[in-house]
Amino acid sequence: MVISKRVNIKRYKEIISVFAKHGFGLLFDQLGIFDYLKMGKKISSDEGEDDSSRLSMGERIRLSCEELGPTFVKIGQILSTRPDVVPSDIIEELKKLQESVHPFSFDEVRTVIESEFEDKLENIYLEFSKEPIAAASISQVHCAKLKSGEKVAVKVQRPGIERNIALDLNILKDLVHFIENHTKYGKIYDLIGMVIDFENTIKNELDFTREGENAETFRKNFAKEGIARVPEINWTYTTRRVLTMEYIEGIEIGDIEGLEKAGIDKVELAKNLATSICNQVLTDGFYHADPHPGNIRILRDGTIVFLDLGMVGKISESRKKIISNFFVGVSTKNSKIVARAIVDLGEMSERRNLKRFEKDIDRMIDKYIAMPWSEIKIVDLFYEVFNIAFVNEIKIPREFAMLAKTLGTAQGVLEKLAPDLNTIEIAKPIAKKLIYQSFSIKNVTDSIKKNALNYRDVVDLFSEFPSILLGILEKYEDRDYTLQLGIKDIDKIMKRLDRNFNRMSLSVVLLAVSIIITGIIIGSSQSASPGSEMYFVNVMALRIGLGVVVAIILGLVISMFRSNHF
Repeated sequence: MVISKRVNIKRYKEIISVFAKHGFGLLFDQLGIFDYLKMGKKISSDEGEDDSSRLSMGERIRLSCEELGPTFVKIGQILSTRPDVVPSDIIEELKKLQESVHPFSFDEVRTVIESEFEDKLENIYLEFSKEPIAAASISQVHCAKLKSGEKVAVKVQRPGIERNIALDLNILKDLVHFIENHTKYGKIYDLIGMVIDFENTIKNELDFTREGENAETFRKNFAKEGIARVPEINWTYTTRRVLTMEYIEGIEIGDIEGLEKAGIDKVELAKNLATSICNQVLTDGFYHADPHPGNIRILRDGTIVFLDLGMVGKISESRKKIISNFFVGVSTKNSKIVARAIVDLGEMSERRNLKRFEKDIDRMIDKYIAMPWSEIKIVDLFYEVFNIAFVNEIKIPREFAMLAKTLGTAQGVLEKLAPDLNTIEIAKPIAKKLIYQSFSIKNVTDSIKKNALNYRDVVDLFSEFPSILLGILEKYEDRDYTLQLGIKDIDKIMKRLDRNFNRMSLSVVLLAVSIIITGIIIGSSQSASPGSEMYFVNVMALRIGLGVVVAIILGLVISMFRSNHF
């Protein structure tokens, strides 16, 4: 295998040498990397044995990343968002990379700003602090004041970082191709896919106008809930390498003493933060992917302010429903719903593994059944799910892995504010609402207008029934309403179906199903207590009604297959 011409051999050897120095030399030697690079001296792990043997693998990886500079610090931070492939102890160590970046000089800051705006720094800003208020792997932030007198925070990109990242990514791609060709691990862990993810994520973060656009999206989304906000972006003084935004005077959410002095109710704050994050994930499908304490400020009135909006997660409408099903399954400790959600999210190489996977999830859920929610850590639950998925050859999408890390980070913040807070119970009603909305008359009508329904829609409808029925029965058990279903026009409906086999007829039937389900949910205003005659009548009506719904759709599908009307 020939080394790519785009790769800088000197930097390549430097990277390998640093990792070897921290105890990974033997691994590289066994992989044949020293021979591949024609390195005259093979650095083995024995050279650093005294130091590295006292350190964990996570610590050695972190130290290697720190020594190799900003690119590897960023890669380490991104790796900390992959609990599906990185062990939890290593992730905990990589999280420390957030705090270990050295700032670059003010002269370099000046050079970047003047290059971007083609003007002297003094002509743009009335005041500009020489010392940064925060430093990260890609950029650092300075406090400044515009000529208008407005106080702003200015984020400046680290000089040369774009070129250095491109150089290091080319080396990583070459190294991963080598590992894929010489070991089985590259394909199992999809290392090429991981490097491509790194590249896409880092490229987005290198363009500060994207972060500004993210802020605008959050601003619109947060306006609906009124409990969180983001800084206003000053677009006049924002480019790909410089971001100027409103300066936020607030208390860092991890400063418990500061929050208490300000008279802020920590439990209420925790509930608001959990609600905001759940809404971001399940309602908006657009969430802050790195909610560690340094990225969250609290205003005196309790408003939550999210900072550093370069790393965001996006979830499609279809996956929002699946994730909602997952949360409903977890909250009710229903292993079948949890297993189905994971299978729907991922890629299963062999369907015959499904039963085994469901049994494994069932055993996992059994372990949590007796535990109070306050003792259950979401991130631990996700780790177990990922491990079970891996054993059963289910590939978990990166989006779900990033979400798991985000929720784990958020839970760490919430535990300091309110240790007994049940975050699952906060997520549950939001998840249920999304599931119910997917069966609303409006949603089905929209599908009719798009004329896009086909046999797959029927399959999707059946796949979502368990979560819907679970919610209906829970509501019924709580005596929130009774259940009603009229079936006097079934013959007429069936005759109608026999005459109209095309996509629009299927859409109309699904609309009818939506209306029936809506009727079940809203029911009548009368109350029927468990054990009463009316209670059993209503339950029987529910069973008959659902049987009718299933019969209608099955009849339609069978007839459509027979008549080839798809």
